[in-house]
Amino acid sequence: MAHQSDLIAEDITAYLKAQEEKSMLRFITCGSVDDGKSTLIGRLLWDSKLVFEDHLAALEVDSKKVGTQGDDIDYALLLDGLQAEREQGITIDVAYRFFSTEKRKFIVADTPGHEQYTRNMVTGASTADLAVILIDARKGVLTQTRRHSYLVSLVGIRKVLVAINKMDLVDYSAGTFAGIEQDYRAFAAQLGFEEITCIPISALRGDNIINPSGQTDWYQGPTLMTCLETVQVDNAALGLPFRMPVQWVNRPDLDFRGFCGTIASGRVAPGDTVTVAGSGQQSRVARIVTMDGDLEEAVAGQAITLILEDEIDISRGDMLCDPLNRPAHADQLEARVVWMQDDALLPGRSYLLKTGATTVPVQITDLKYKVNVNTLEQMAGKTLALNEIGVCNLSLGKAVSFDPYQENRGTGNFILIDRMTNATVGAGMIDFALRRATNIHWQALDVDKGSRASMKNQKPAVLWFTGLSGAGKSTIANLVEKKLHSLGKHTYLLDGDNVRHGLNRDLGFTDADRVENIRRVAEAARLFVDAGMVVLVSFISPFRSERSMAREMLEEEEFYEVYVNTPLEVCEARDPKGLYKKARAGQLQNFTGIDSAYEAPENPEITVNTAESQPDELAEEIVRTILGDDFVYEIPDGTER
Repeated sequence: MAHQSDLIAEDITAYLKAQEEKSMLRFITCGSVDDGKSTLIGRLLWDSKLVFEDHLAALEVDSKKVGTQGDDIDYALLLDGLQAEREQGITIDVAYRFFSTEKRKFIVADTPGHEQYTRNMVTGASTADLAVILIDARKGVLTQTRRHSYLVSLVGIRKVLVAINKMDLVDYSAGTFAGIEQDYRAFAAQLGFEEITCIPISALRGDNIINPSGQTDWYQGPTLMTCLETVQVDNAALGLPFRMPVQWVNRPDLDFRGFCGTIASGRVAPGDTVTVAGSGQQSRVARIVTMDGDLEEAVAGQAITLILEDEIDISRGDMLCDPLNRPAHADQLEARVVWMQDDALLPGRSYLLKTGATTVPVQITDLKYKVNVNTLEQMAGKTLALNEIGVCNLSLGKAVSFDPYQENRGTGNFILIDRMTNATVGAGMIDFALRRATNIHWQALDVDKGSRASMKNQKPAVLWFTGLSGAGKSTIANLVEKKLHSLGKHTYLLDGDNVRHGLNRDLGFTDADRVENIRRVAEAARLFVDAGMVVLVSFISPFRSERSMAREMLEEEEFYEVYVNTPLEVCEARDPKGLYKKARAGQLQNFTGIDSAYEAPENPEITVNTAESQPDELAEEIVRTILGDDFVYEIPDGTER
């Protein structure tokens, strides 16, 4: 709610104008569990008289029912709204509150302290200008204090207030405060903060929150509210080069063509020259259109529609920019990634990367190292688990325009999306384009796939056999190849075990290695298709994501998923290699169907079951299906096969 002002009754227009002209500060509170983040914000609202009467009455009831302060008001309940938060006395989700004083408007994000909710904390910090980091005076600088301080610096916050809380529980000791301040500043020296202000407080008692405390006469610095009202947070985006990702091309009729978007940085005015970052095409701004009429100038944060003087090719996802200071444009990047999903990040797996209005396929080609956010040390690793942070190389399906995150937060960020579930699984900050992205080009060749396939009188394709170990994939694939070969087909069979003797001999059976195993085989299969061949791939390939990736490498109707749907109990009874027995005995880890998941195809082109039919019959069925579909062809004498 807004600060209560006499102007509300005297002159509502003047009051609203005063509110509009106030500066806005977005800040977060963070720190370890039970450091008092929610209590601090509740106290700020309470002492500033920013709590409605009905809310106050409910708070008094809730404090007695689920509060942690006996008969006293539990200020944390003003923020902890989830039932689980109130039951456990912790913050789980990010709670946002708006309030204002006579000097400034605020949006505060109360972020969780538990390590398992690090992703929630990063979400709250991503849009903040300042961080209030709480430290329990009894405990000092903890692991989670260091973790959150690193994350704050990672997302680009450069000013922090260190609120050393619960001073009442250490008898307002000046020595305790000085020791904690020294420890924190020593750690934070490597994080690149521009400004650190340490304040001794008691959120529960109200010491140094709004007014100076008589208990800390040894402290001559500002109160917490004074700092929040006076800290200088410049809108850095205004001073950066012009950037506007195009979110929509508005073409209601033949006479209007506008490019809609929110300005990420800089400013623009009619008559300015703008450039399409990717193509380099230029034009001049004719008009800046908004719902409230045309503007003489637009700045960072405003949603506008630009009308240009020339008809140039611009689509959703393009970026309009300053022609004298264009962003980078590349499909190979290095970035820092915060992983936000229970299932680990798997290098080689295909995800979607969304930056601005652009969404492109992406693979993590290399996890260079993980960051131990408690010590800032670099650690080797093959995957990222939930809440872990790593520096990665990314390979995108097409080039995107961006600035390094440290230079422009608005155009240097992205999220990662799971292609199967559409869930957001990671967030990232781009460091730079990889140099190799600019010196590798696709070489045009005179003999293409069509020419090679025509010479063989066949349509190239992939028959991708998937199923559990022992399902009969290799047996059926071998029989299908024999039948196709007898009909004059040019084929090759890539078998899982055979490939692991050569191309994939360096891979194990972790989820990450399974993903890389399929990625390499899919790339090899694509080369066979380009050669005009019919390639049969017989791999367990347990994950839908990788099978989908293989399908997307090929053109329409070049990929046939053959699901050998043999029940687990049948496969285990066969156990031709004794692998199920070893897996059940614990001698073989990560075995598909036992302690590693198999994701069955949802819409395969062909489904067969070796428990119900003989392999030769199933192979005949597959060949008949293929020949009756896309593989009818004419041999030189004019007859069909």
